[in-house]
Amino acid sequence: MPAVSFAAPSSQSFEVVPLAGEVGVEIIGLDLSQPLNDAGFARIHKAHLDYHVVIFRDQRITPQQQVDFSRRFGVLQIHVLKQFLLANHPEILIVSNVVENGQPIGLGDAGKYWHSDLSYKELPSLGSMLHAQELPCEGGDTLFANMHRAWDTLPQNLREAVEGKSAVHSYVSRYSEGKNADNWRPKLTPEQLAQVVEVTHPIVRTHPENGRKALFVSEGFTTRIVGLPDDESRDLLAQLYAHSVLPEHVYRHQWQARDMVFWDNRSLIHLAAGCPPALRRTLYRTTIQGDAPF
Repeated sequence: MPAVSFAAPSSQSFEVVPLAGEVGVEIIGLDLSQPLNDAGFARIHKAHLDYHVVIFRDQRITPQQQVDFSRRFGVLQIHVLKQFLLANHPEILIVSNVVENGQPIGLGDAGKYWHSDLSYKELPSLGSMLHAQELPCEGGDTLFANMHRAWDTLPQNLREAVEGKSAVHSYVSRYSEGKNADNWRPKLTPEQLAQVVEVTHPIVRTHPENGRKALFVSEGFTTRIVGLPDDESRDLLAQLYAHSVLPEHVYRHQWQARDMVFWDNRSLIHLAAGCPPALRRTLYRTTIQGDAPF
């Protein structure tokens, strides 16, 4: 598709460049350290709804500027792992494989499994923004799977099996004590455990802004389907997971220096592809609260 130019009265101008396929759009020439007027913001909001992943190139912004821009989309959510929140900016989760003085500086196994951010909350995330601070020279890609397309192409027998059903989402199912061989995630305190009590959401959700249906399950946080025997639940979820991440549903983002990527957790699940452990990778994440799925 051709690039579309947008000029804001503040004299900023930027291009909106859709990538190949149904997922992904680049915003080129916009400096988020400078004011963005309502018309420019509306353009970005529409791109986010239409393409689900918005890539802001070459953003030389401070943590506070990331927080301020993220807040234009809604209330920010604070991650339960307060050990990995950025000093003086609790809205920012440090995603990093870096270890200093024997201690991880951030969450090193973030995105290890396909997931939608904070689906284990009553109000899961609307979207997340991830700003690259330090990137490896090899690996480190992030994969996004289009859950609208996954629903649209779901075989009829699976559609009939899941319509009207709900599933349980749990943080501790993957990350409780003894299930984390890499030791990135510290044991949760009773206060933290109270923040991640398991919740139930519809398997097929309706996007509150674009009205499209999407699958809303993931290997990362979905544990079982309500009302089904355990073996049937496991089998059905395995089929949904496999269909969701077929190659034709997936966009792979190869990070560039100072990228900030904004994705829609109501439309996508995502996965960190990983990089060699000796190569440093650090990014800052803000997470915007969404609505209760319906």
